[in-house]
Amino acid sequence: MSPSDATAELSDRLWQAVADGDEHRAAGLVHQAAADGMEEERLLLDVIAPVQEKVGLEWAADRITVAQEHAATAINERIVASLAHRRPTREPRTPRQGRVTVSCIDGEWHAFPARLVSEVLVLRGWQVDYLGAQTPTPHLVAHLHHTDPDAILLSGSISTHLPAAHAAITACQALGVPVLAGGRAFGRDGRHARALGADRWAADARGAAAVLQAGLERPGPATIRQVADDLPHLADQEYTMVVLSRPQLVKQTLSDLESRFPAMRAYTDAQRERTAEDIAHIIDFLATALYVDDPDVFTEFLTWTADILEARHVPAHSVVTGLEALADQLREFPRTVDLLQAGGAVLCDRPTRPVPDPDIHA
Repeated sequence: MSPSDATAELSDRLWQAVADGDEHRAAGLVHQAAADGMEEERLLLDVIAPVQEKVGLEWAADRITVAQEHAATAINERIVASLAHRRPTREPRTPRQGRVTVSCIDGEWHAFPARLVSEVLVLRGWQVDYLGAQTPTPHLVAHLHHTDPDAILLSGSISTHLPAAHAAITACQALGVPVLAGGRAFGRDGRHARALGADRWAADARGAAAVLQAGLERPGPATIRQVADDLPHLADQEYTMVVLSRPQLVKQTLSDLESRFPAMRAYTDAQRERTAEDIAHIIDFLATALYVDDPDVFTEFLTWTADILEARHVPAHSVVTGLEALADQLREFPRTVDLLQAGGAVLCDRPTRPVPDPDIHA
């Protein structure tokens, strides 16, 4: 069996153990592979990381519950920690490189990618301060004052956190600390990292290690950039108005949907709450698309949402009506209306998938 086939087989076996909630079996598989000589970086990035990605995909497809997704993630996190705890008994593999801080953006709870980056950098000889999920920017800045690292690695998975990332990037650079951004929030090609002024972007842990190895220049004399210096389109104030109007937009859109779909009036409180949350998410992604001036942020979220709804037996076209209700309220904002119309067009052009009968099981 080739090394790649062996890695894929191990990842499949780990998935089965994680999906079964069998932490002992999952850890045993990984520890045995390490004892048999599989490099730890390969275990982290080519075995455990694909399993964690599959956890998210299976939840999106409604094949596992939220509770199962949380349990699987917790198992993966503990396995990563268990590998790190075994590490002191081994000889150092590379000389010490320097000191870096790895942190999630304020509001970002998806810390697993940042944890993988941290462990890979430790293996490659870096001293890493891993701050975990949802680090408020003032606390991050205080930490950088205290440690003066060679770089700060900012991780984000959800694009609605990009405005917070922008604030963190400018604050870190004002201290003279270069910023390496990573994670899906910054776009597949890192275009949002560049737009927000990050010094560099990396697609994954190996890419981040390569960037650090090549070296990052420290920013020049401390200066505080204004948001409009990086994103002049925000001068139209549409982003600000949408954010400030969010509570009213949710309330009015919910009311408009009840008028268009009378059956909603019979919704339970729980159903109304979930619908309001869905509307709020749509507005949050709309606002983020306005912030970075990128329609793809909005349309990709809507496509993902449509997939999620259909997996849960909800017709995806219902979202279009919500977009129309929002457009009616925001008709005085041309960029916003353009985004809403683009979103509606993407959903209407999307191939309609039959909504399966929940009573029929394959």
